[in-house]
Amino acid sequence: MAMLFFSCSDDYKRVGDEAKKPVFPMGIAEDFVLTYTETNTIMKTDTIDYSKVISVLTSPKRKDFTNLEFPYQTFPDGLVVDFYDDDQKKSIVKADYGIIYSATNLIDLRGNVVLESTDGTRLETPQLFIDQDNKWSFTHDKFKYTNPKDGTIMDGVGMDFSQDKNFLYAHKTNGLMLIPEEKEKKDD
Repeated sequence: MAMLFFSCSDDYKRVGDEAKKPVFPMGIAEDFVLTYTETNTIMKTDTIDYSKVISVLTSPKRKDFTNLEFPYQTFPDGLVVDFYDDDQKKSIVKADYGIIYSATNLIDLRGNVVLESTDGTRLETPQLFIDQDNKWSFTHDKFKYTNPKDGTIMDGVGMDFSQDKNFLYAHKTNGLMLIPEEKEKKDD
């Protein structure tokens, strides 16, 4: 009987998926709405008159993994972020899935990502990264960029741009751009 117990030891070395330790969120929020505000002065009261809204994040579900060594938050059921500029004009970002990496201030948006700016421009891509520290956004995937003001419709693969739109670099592109003709002036 003793030999039977000694021969049943488990010397199998776990590898792959079975070796992974499960990771659980420290919290889950449903029907999540978070309003980011900022103020230029120290607030002396609880009134909202001293602060302005920077952005509003809305999501059906948020999973909080900020207790890990590399903290992050996921939005598995999608998210919508309304960004407000200094004039309180709104730009909107929508995605089917999102991750915010707290340690690096990088946002990874995936699945039907749509960015609609205050000036009417629209960017559609399957994945978009937003570097909050450097105010920079980029994608390495296919994209469609539409500017209704000048009639531009541009398709391509890969785009980098600053959030103030002073710099835009589209990698491989094709599309349609309307260039207005100058009318000739006749001498009388």
